[in-house]
Order: sequence, then C-alpha cells, then structure tokens
Amino acid sequence: MTAEDAGGPDHAAARNDLSGTVYGPVVQAGTIHGGITFRVEAPPVGANVTPDEIPPLTVRLINRAEGLARLDGRLVPEANDEDEGDEDNRANVGFAALHGPPGVGKTALVSRWSERRRKLFPGGQIYVDFATLRGGSAGADVSEAARCCLRSLGIDDAYIPDAFPERIQRLRSRSAGRRLLIFLDNVSQPGQAAALMPKGKGSFLVVAGGSGVGELVADGAELMAVEPLDRDSALEVLADRCGAQRVAADPASAERLVELCDGLPVALHVVAARLAARPRLTLAALAAELADEPRRLAGMSLGKERSVAAAFDLAYRELDPEPARLYRLMGWHPGATFDAGVAAVAADLDPGRTADALEALARASLLEEMSDGRFRFHDLVRLHAAERATEENGPAERTALLRRVTLHYLALTALADRAVRLDRLRIADLTRLLADVPDPFGAEGGPKPLDWLEAEHRNILGVLRAAAREGTLHTEVWQLAEAFTVLFFHHRHLGDWQESLELGAAAAAEAMVPAAEARLRSLLSRPLMDLGEYEAARRELDAAEACAEVSDHLVVRASVQEFSGRYWDRTEPARAMEAYRSAIDLNTAANEGRGAAIASYFLGCAQDAAEAHREALHTLRGAHDELAARKDRRMAARAQVAIGIAHGHLKETDAAVRALSEAAEILKAEEATHYEAQARVALADIQEGSQGDPRQVRAGLQRALEIYEAGGSPLAEKLRERLTGEEPTGE
Repeated sequence: MTAEDAGGPDHAAARNDLSGTVYGPVVQAGTIHGGITFRVEAPPVGANVTPDEIPPLTVRLINRAEGLARLDGRLVPEANDEDEGDEDNRANVGFAALHGPPGVGKTALVSRWSERRRKLFPGGQIYVDFATLRGGSAGADVSEAARCCLRSLGIDDAYIPDAFPERIQRLRSRSAGRRLLIFLDNVSQPGQAAALMPKGKGSFLVVAGGSGVGELVADGAELMAVEPLDRDSALEVLADRCGAQRVAADPASAERLVELCDGLPVALHVVAARLAARPRLTLAALAAELADEPRRLAGMSLGKERSVAAAFDLAYRELDPEPARLYRLMGWHPGATFDAGVAAVAADLDPGRTADALEALARASLLEEMSDGRFRFHDLVRLHAAERATEENGPAERTALLRRVTLHYLALTALADRAVRLDRLRIADLTRLLADVPDPFGAEGGPKPLDWLEAEHRNILGVLRAAAREGTLHTEVWQLAEAFTVLFFHHRHLGDWQESLELGAAAAAEAMVPAAEARLRSLLSRPLMDLGEYEAARRELDAAEACAEVSDHLVVRASVQEFSGRYWDRTEPARAMEAYRSAIDLNTAANEGRGAAIASYFLGCAQDAAEAHREALHTLRGAHDELAARKDRRMAARAQVAIGIAHGHLKETDAAVRALSEAAEILKAEEATHYEAQARVALADIQEGSQGDPRQVRAGLQRALEIYEAGGSPLAEKLRERLTGEEPTGE
C-alpha cells in the first residue's frame, strides 16, 4: 500500500466497524492490490452438539428379541486408555446391514435397540432416511447423506465440501473423538454406504434396506434378515393395538386377519388402527372386507400416506423401468411362485435381461428368491404389483401375458406327461406347439418329470383357473388339464385333480371338442369316487358316454366304458364286467393293445370280487404280462397287486405276500404313491390274518396313512382309527 493508502487525506473517512453476532469468516479491508489468497478454516464442531435423531418407537415391539441380541453382538467394547496398543485385532466400529420386505419393521427394530443402548453412544445418534432424500431436489446419493451427517455434527453448510471424498474425510475427522450411532434407513443403492462409517471407537453403523445391502458383508457388515411375524406374534400385535378382549371375543376372525396381513407389521398396525378408530367395526366384518383381493390393499389404509401400499411405493419408485415393468407383470402371474423361465415368458424378455430385472427386484426385497431357485412375492407385495400393472399397463397386456404363460405351462406339462408315459391316450394334438420347444426332461441332468409336476402343480392349477376365467383360451385350458392329469395318476391330490378336470371339461365343452370332453369327464369320475361323491361321478360318466358317442372315437369310447366299469364295481359286478369286456373289444378294434390290457386288468379285479378267483388270476396274469412287455411298470405293478390279493383270497399266503411286497416297492419307485398305499394296506391285511410280525403290519399301515393324508383321501381317517386301536408287540 502507498503512504496515501495508509494515511492519506481520505483516511479519516474510512471506517472499520463490526457489530452483532457473526457466523463464519469476515474480511475487513480497504482497497487491496495484488494476488492475495485467504485461507478460511472451518470452526471446530460445537462441543454441545449431540444429535438425537433416530425416530422414537411409539408401540410395543413384539418378537424381535433375536434381532436385538444380534445387534448387541456387534457392539464394540468401550474405548479406554488401556486399549491403546492392544493387538487383539478387534473391529473398532460395529456394522450391521438389515434387510427385509418393505413394512416388515426394520426401522422399529433399530429404534428400539437405539433407545435401549442410548448410554453406549454419548456422541449422539444420527438418522438419515434415504427415502426422504429421494423425495427432495437434492438427490439420493450417498454424498447427500454425508452432508446430512456433517450437519448433524454441527458443521454449517458453508463449511461442508462439495466433493464426496472430502465430505467423507471431514466426517471421519469430526467423528473420530465420538462414540456415535449412525442409522441409514431405506437404502436402495448400498454400494458406498460403508463410506459413512464413523471413526470413533465403539461407534456403530446400521444400514437398512432391501436384500441388496448384503453386498456390505464385504465391508464387514453383519447381515441380518428381518422376517415377517409368525402367527402367534402377529396375534399379539393385533391384541396389543386394538385390545386383547376384542381379539379373544372372536379368535377365528382375528386369525383370519392375521393370515390376510401375512405377518407384515405395517399391515397389522393399519388393520389394528382401523379397528381401534371404529369400535363398531367388528373383526369379522373387516376380515370379510379384506378377503376380497381387489379391495385388500385399499382396506389396509388410513389415508394416502398411512397405508400398506405407501410402504411398497417407496421401493417401487426406485426401480429402473425394466425391473419395474417385470414387477408389475409378475403381479398378474396366476401362480404363487415362478422361475426365471416363466418370468421371461411373462414379460416377453430375453433370459439375460430377465435375470438382471429379477436380481434388481430381489435386491429391493420386493421379491424373494427361494432355495430351489424359484421366486415368490409376499402376498401383499403381489397385490401391490398387480395394482400397479392394472393402472400402468392395461387389460390387453394382461390377456397377452396370460396367453404366453398358459402356452408355456402347456408345453412343459405336455413334455413331462410324455416323459412319464408316451403311449397314453391323449386327445390333444400338440405336435406344432412342441416342435420347437427344448425338452428339459430329456436333457442330461434335467428335472424328473413327476418331481417338476409336483413342485409346479399349484402354479399349473393357478394358470388353469386364470385362463378359464379369461374366456378366450378354452382350447389351451382343456389341453393343459388333460396333460396335467398325469401327476394325479401318481400323486393323488384329489381336490386339485377334481378342480383341474372340471375346468378342463367345461373348456372342452365351450371349444366343442366332444372327444376331449368325454375323456376329461370320464377321468373326473375317479377323484369324485375317491372322495365318495358317487352320484356326481355317475352324472359325469353319463355325460362322457354321450360325448364319446358323438365323437365316434373308438379309444375314447373304450376309455369311457372302462371308467364306467369302475363305477359299477361298487354295486353291480356283472355290469362292471360287461363294461370291461366292451372296453376290451373297442380297444382291440382300434388296435390299442395297452388299453385292452388295462381293461383286462380291471376285468380280473372284478372277477376276483365276484369270487371267481382262479379265473381272475388267469385274466390278471395275462394283463400283467402284456403290460410288462410294454414296459408299463406302474400298471404292471397294479396288476401284480391284484394278483397278490387274489392269492390271499385263495389262502395262498406266501404267494400273496411275495406279490404284494414286490409290487409295493415297484410302485414306490415309480412314485405311484396312491397305489403303493393300496398295496401296503392289502399286504398288512394278509400279514395280520396270518399272524405276521405286528411291527411290519404297523409300518406298512403307517406308510399308507402318510400317503393318504398327503393326498387328502377320506381313507386316511379310517386308517388312522385302525392304527390308533393297535399297539406293536414284540421286541
């Protein structure tokens, strides 16, 4: 500066006053020349800034003792002077990553734990809700979360660096002398969350979000799944929120409400709040309202912001377009589970993009991957996905999806059916459909057809129901029902078999294919008779016979006669044998040797029931040999069971036991469990009558009971009573 600058004539006019309270740096000067640089240091953190930000828990936390204990297990012992130089290599900071579906109670768990362990974090507790950040204009990146943490530690915005690395350095510096708890909630992109780790010894970082937080295990996090509540815990939540007396007064409706909430705390709290706010609303009335799927999510709401759907919306809005579309479309999938192949078909995507989209949904915990590689939605998440699809996609896309999925399951079920038995009577000609479809059951290491059908049978039934309601897929419905019945020849899920055949027969009638209707209605008589519904079975057989005559299909007519014979077996053996002989003649005329052999087997059974035991043995041996020559192990074994029973009637015990024992093992190996059970019971009867080993008798009956119970057979109750009255003897 010149002399004039320092004290010239105008010097007295220059003033340098400062008053009031000033935050941040102040520069006071006159005219300045030259390249002068000012370095402004941030002030130290205020000594009295102790953040306490984690939301309080306003309700009782139920059945989260294990989660609280696991968080406790990650605590680091308090720092003290003796720890300096300690070489035990323990972690300085606790780290946990919680995951689970939206609304499962992750925030509530951490809130309760933070309150219980408040004294362990004298430096304070910081809370950053990424859902709130995503809703603002500042963005949702981890850098903005770092800004939030620095603010919570008392640093003014003017001193928070713009660059993310510098923010992280500042956070480490400011947290080094503190024992802090930092809770990052609703994290959807956890990749850099570990960077927000506080440095003070004994501090703790908790991250909560979808299953994608699992990648934080690589940074030392303890991965913790927060699961939906079990039935008893959910009932306890309901009673706690709306009154134990109210729940106790109508336990059946309370259990139904808990079932509809599917263990999700957010749903339980909303339902309980509705009951508490409206004392005249009964549990039964609310359960009836929520039982209607299209109304369920709307009924789980106290307003737009206080609803189950709002919890799911948080995760849904974070999805990229392709996973979001897959999410919506799979909400329309009529099955309870699905694999990647079904998802690709449903969304009309290539396998690679489908895999990426499924991974994104699993990372957001909107979809759960099961141990067998299939996926499933939580029930309420599925309803949310379907609602989004209805609003954003429209009915035409739903129809197209259902058609693609139905054809997919038709092709695979038909291939499984053919893999089990190629020469079975089938009405559907699926040559064109199957021409370009890879056969997974014929590939090396591929699934066993019956195992696949068993695993998928609920999904196939769901597809049948949805396709039948559609009204434009009658042909596909009856074809799928026909192929599907192969499962029930081996595993008797009687109720499911009945429903699938009813849907198929109705669809065949709509499609005006009398041969298919005749086949399906005659098949339907079997589960109906097994369930004791004989009059209904007779009506189906009468309708089947009329359709078969119209079709003029010899083998279908033979099949209907065979099933009619099985109906008459109960009351009119002579009429049954007449029907079986008619079936043999029709099959022979059609050059259908297997069908004739099967009808001969049933004829032999009828002869045995009519006490023509030697004649029956002759007929049954002929049927057995013909079926064995055709390598039909399941039907040949059934004929062998009948042979054993006929030997038993002739008091030829050794021959009976040999035949029945061998047949039971073959049927077990063939997974023809219903017929295995018949063989086990027949064997037990003969062993019991001949004073055989009681332990063997009981073991055979117990195995049969397990099979009947699994299939829903009414025979289970009678067998259970028989076992209850018996006690094994001997050593």
